[in-house]
Amino acid sequence: MSKKQYDILACPKCRGDLEHKDDALICYKCKLKYMIKNGIPLMVVEEAKPLE
Repeated sequence: MSKKQYDILACPKCRGDLEHKDDALICYKCKLKYMIKNGIPLMVVEEAKPLE
């Protein structure tokens, strides 16, 4: 995905902004990290990892 495509994504839990970092999309409001595998963001709340 291109940077522009990542920029239009929102957190599925709070609908807040996400920041693209390395292999993840991060929601600082929810303190969750959505992993990106093979260029595809895994946007399932139950599979998100807590920020450390």
